[in-house]
Amino acid sequence: MIKNNTLLHGNDIFKNSYFKKHEAQLLDLAENGQHPKALFIGCADSRVVPNLITQSAPGELFVLRNIGNFVAPYKPDGDFHSTASGIEYALRVLDVKEIIICGHTHCGAIASLYADLDEDSFVHTKKWLSLGVKAKELATKALEITNFSEKPTNELLRLTEKISVVSQIENLLSYPLVKERVESGVLHLHGWMYDIESGDIDYYDPDAKKFQKLSDIERT
Repeated sequence: MIKNNTLLHGNDIFKNSYFKKHEAQLLDLAENGQHPKALFIGCADSRVVPNLITQSAPGELFVLRNIGNFVAPYKPDGDFHSTASGIEYALRVLDVKEIIICGHTHCGAIASLYADLDEDSFVHTKKWLSLGVKAKELATKALEITNFSEKPTNELLRLTEKISVVSQIENLLSYPLVKERVESGVLHLHGWMYDIESGDIDYYDPDAKKFQKLSDIERT
């Protein structure tokens, strides 16, 4: 039994407003399946809502969310790989043409890279956070930080968040199918950084090697 009445009332509002208004579109998705424009790999943080920040409709984004918007390197073994499975499905079944890795400011996963998590309490989380260690090392080196006894500064956290997005793109390129489609020009990868304080999104420009305002891209 759901104890949160807000969620129950929210579904009633959805059915009686949004669903009714867009019923034809939603029934078409049910009958003919989804054809999303992009795979969106984002953080599980409740403050980051992919369809909301992009104002995209149901069926337009295939969304994967996890702690830290991390992508584990390609590893074709018999273990469980949730994110890898989603990437595989998005490319082989949905044939998406864009993959977006979207980080965000004030990310708890990135902050945890600078915290001493208890091994027993966070046995799965500590292993997963190892995917962000490279970003931490590069950020601390760039800012010439050697004393880790102090609380990380906002500058260090913001830089680590950005570097992590680039690092996850590198991991994404370890997938043979991703690399093959990128090199053939049929798949495009994007690194985004969502600012939860302003609503702005910056994108990583690989030529300039820096993040720039998404709003500055000329609309075509």
